[in-house]
Amino acid sequence: MIALSEIARGLDPARPVLIAGPTASGKSALALAVAETGGGVVVNADALQVYADWRVLTARPSPEEESRAPHALYGHVARDAAWSVGHWLRAVAPLLNGARPIITGGTGLYFSALTEGLAEIPATPSAIRAEADAIALPDLVEGLDAASRARLDLNNRARVQRAWEVLRATGRGIADWQADTPAPLLPLARAQPIVLRPDPAWLNARIARRFDAMIEDGALEEARAMLPHWQPNAPWARAIGAPELVAHLRGETDLETAREAAIIASRQYAKRQRSWFRSRMGGWREVDPAKLTG
Repeated sequence: MIALSEIARGLDPARPVLIAGPTASGKSALALAVAETGGGVVVNADALQVYADWRVLTARPSPEEESRAPHALYGHVARDAAWSVGHWLRAVAPLLNGARPIITGGTGLYFSALTEGLAEIPATPSAIRAEADAIALPDLVEGLDAASRARLDLNNRARVQRAWEVLRATGRGIADWQADTPAPLLPLARAQPIVLRPDPAWLNARIARRFDAMIEDGALEEARAMLPHWQPNAPWARAIGAPELVAHLRGETDLETAREAAIIASRQYAKRQRSWFRSRMGGWREVDPAKLTG
């Protein structure tokens, strides 16, 4: 076993730290240990932990954890506010010039935008987004240009819809826009990148335990508060477990069925994250979280 503090002490306190990994793999605990050991600000790189209405269901750091070290970009976005990887990149830019940033999360696109650059694609008009919301995934895929289709995970609706919207709004495929990507804010060589690579069976068991803990900690009440505002296609509504708990609260299913569906959805999401990290983070330091101890 390796202590979290041992990994933290082995890092250069003057260089930014990146900690990626699938959901429930222990990223936040490692980031907090790094901040407490060598100083720095824990910066969120999770696309759902930015929303103010979700704490329990997105596994945001607790108030007690936030009191132990500075945290940034957690729970600061209203559910009806526009938010994208471009917004995140602009928000994180000034944090690179202060205390050492310890950037942690499971949204691979945030890390690639930070370390590889992000194309300056114009914002999508709301009318085009509404049009895309009403189109089935296979039809969105069919409407993509060949170059963009070849680069996308065609089962990821959010990514496919974004590419469809870009083509519809600008007349250029997202792959074409990405070819004009500017220099990155933080080249990987200037950072200390760590990716957690858990054994799938270990992670699947942990996901189930964590969801049960979320229910005990108030996830159902959190979802109940969202019922009057529920919009299934809204970005904030993609919190894993939220659609399942909302279905239960509406009387469409019992709690045990909702629990099982949420755990399955979380495991499927973790599988997609692991695939992304394998394909895009070959130069990162790999750590097995099963071998870490607090």
